[in-house]
Amino acid sequence: MWYLIHGFDRSGSLSARLAARPAHLERLHALLDAGRLYVAGPCPAIDAEDPGPAGFSGSLIIAEFDALADAQAWAEADPYVAAGVYERVDVRPFKKVLP
Repeated sequence: MWYLIHGFDRSGSLSARLAARPAHLERLHALLDAGRLYVAGPCPAIDAEDPGPAGFSGSLIIAEFDALADAQAWAEADPYVAAGVYERVDVRPFKKVLP
């Protein structure tokens, strides 16, 4: 089943985000290579493709896991969590309807 993972950045976490990004992307590439990643990306804190020092308000990932507990465990092990980038992470089932 698909699960939506939504991480919400702490204020002032841009430097921690940038430092943890390579390890974060490595995990996403592993999901992609396994055919389990639907979409992933950051949410700019301002209405701009490159928010610069404004940074990001969070990240969104939609990926396939066997169960909600598996998605939650994967999300909890994210390098952004370990680095203190996120103040909270929501994990919910997701049902794709369109396109």
